[in-house]
Parts: sequence; structure tokens; C-alpha cells
Amino acid sequence: MNPLARYQPPKDSDHPCPDLATMAQRELSAFFNAITQLFGSEQAELSAGDWLRELIEIEGLPASTREWRSITAKASTQLASRVRVNASSQSLSLSTEPQIA
Repeated sequence: MNPLARYQPPKDSDHPCPDLATMAQRELSAFFNAITQLFGSEQAELSAGDWLRELIEIEGLPASTREWRSITAKASTQLASRVRVNASSQSLSLSTEPQIA
């Protein structure tokens, strides 16, 4: 299990960063686990990189679950493009192989 999944922000802190860090960790962890189950660890690692790049590109840190989900949706779009390209290239290679009658 990911050691960060057990992270608990300090109870005496009024600073929003611990809560934002927890929200980010939960969203990325859920996304990573779902992609691993559906498409394997290689795609999960690539998608986690996409997710982190999306986070870096926005101004400021998201403050709501909806904003975190927007990052996940953008990373999912990149995953869909990768998977679609891979599926197309596989079916293309299958269709160009000689047919045995």
C-alpha cells in the first residue's frame, strides 16, 4: 500500500495546505488505482505523469473536489488518446497480416 495513503494532516493546523494535499493525494491515488486495474501499471504510470502535468499547468491549487476531478478528466482524455492509438495500431497490424484461408 502507498505510504502516502495513510497521511493524516495535523489537527491543530489552520493552514489549508494539509487539506489540499490530502485532496490531491486521494484524487491521484484513486485515479492511479483505477487505471492500474483497467489498463495495467504502465498506463497507470503514464497517466499519473499526465495528471501531475495538468496540476502544474493550472494557476493555484484546486480548492474543491470538482476542481481536482477536472484535472483527472483532462488526464483521462490523454489516456483515452493513448489507448485509442494503441488499439488502432494493433488492429491495423492485424489487418495487414496475410490471411490464411
